[in-house]
Amino acid sequence: MISQFGVLAYQVGPDGEPRFMLITSRRTKRWVIPRGNPIRGLSPPQSAAQEAYEEAGITGVVSRQAIGSYQYQKIRGNGAAVPAEVQVFPLRTTVQSDHWPERHQRDTGWFTRHDAAAAVDEAGLKELILGFVPPAAGASRVSTGLLSAPPPPPARSRVLRLFTAIMPRENSFFEMFARHSETLVSGADAMGAMFSGQGGIEECCARIKDYEHQADAVTRDVLLAVRRSFRTPFDPSATSRLISSMDDAIDEMRRTAKAIMLYEVKSFAPQMCEMAALAGQAARLVAEGVPLLRAVGRNSAQLDRITENIVHVEGAADDLHEQGLKTLFQTFGEDRPMAFFIGHEVYNHLERVLDRFEDVANEIQGIVIKHA
Repeated sequence: MISQFGVLAYQVGPDGEPRFMLITSRRTKRWVIPRGNPIRGLSPPQSAAQEAYEEAGITGVVSRQAIGSYQYQKIRGNGAAVPAEVQVFPLRTTVQSDHWPERHQRDTGWFTRHDAAAAVDEAGLKELILGFVPPAAGASRVSTGLLSAPPPPPARSRVLRLFTAIMPRENSFFEMFARHSETLVSGADAMGAMFSGQGGIEECCARIKDYEHQADAVTRDVLLAVRRSFRTPFDPSATSRLISSMDDAIDEMRRTAKAIMLYEVKSFAPQMCEMAALAGQAARLVAEGVPLLRAVGRNSAQLDRITENIVHVEGAADDLHEQGLKTLFQTFGEDRPMAFFIGHEVYNHLERVLDRFEDVANEIQGIVIKHA
């Protein structure tokens, strides 16, 4: 029996009831959930979420804990049937892209609980759908997007960094963009760990500070190279604006961490945790897009999809910001004004983090428009 990972993609409607996305299989066109084999270098929930993007174009927040498993007969290319067991992870969907790898091979659709259970064939999957309860806000989850961030490059010697700055090549700009995007992912992961309770507050704030310093060093290298180079990948102003917008994003993460330390915040509202998770998703989308800038014309469609997703993520964060402030006021507005003020500050800092990622998306889109 082969092992696979899949997602039960859902959204919660105004009535509190979940609706589920199903997709059609490529061979038989019957309704199934996104699922696939383990992906090297990714955890089980990350593998499942990657399949969800490739097969249905959806991204969101996937739970680390599986809700169960079911079995089915997988038909191989030679017609042989092989038993397969699928571990299923809930994925709260925030974005469905207009472009994804298998969009021309499958149909997608949203179903109510009972319609979804009736549409699928596997008895075990029917039971999972009928018994599904959305995970509690703030539960153990990971954001999706670019799920397998590239490993950090080997540390460069100071001499090599100085040589790169003195003799900048066009390729060195892309290398520096990639290094900066890695600090964005690392900083967002540290922030997400802090809000989700996966890491200590002081420890995570220190990590964010360290990543922000690393990002500052890369930004200085890029801006210095722009002044010294006769050839930049885009016009000098666009190159400077892109790296500056990326730096603004991690600067806002640092400001968020500083506010949390200043006001000695010890716990976070569910909407805050969701916004922090979305920041991780936005950071991974930026890290996915930056390497594609090496060939803007060839990759323009992918870059359009990535920037569109970042804008959608920022919009989802805006909704959480409004919901969180309303709940905050209802809870503390009259009786505990200082608690309301502190919570308001944290929400505003988180909103600005997502706003800065939208700025990065706008800069990338501007480059696409001008250079594609």
